[in-house]
Amino acid sequence: MDNSLTLKAGTFGGFALSVIPNLTSADVLKTIVLAFIGAVVSFGVTLLLKHLTSKKK
Repeated sequence: MDNSLTLKAGTFGGFALSVIPNLTSADVLKTIVLAFIGAVVSFGVTLLLKHLTSKKK
């Protein structure tokens, strides 16, 4: 079972070292913009559903 941790660490390290050099600032910026848009849309849909499902007093 000790090899399991070593295997996981090695796999993660290899993955990280193969992905990090291929990231560009444009990719990071695009990810930030898409995450922001997704959060705003999610918040808006939540408010809309809350409004539609609330009982009128």
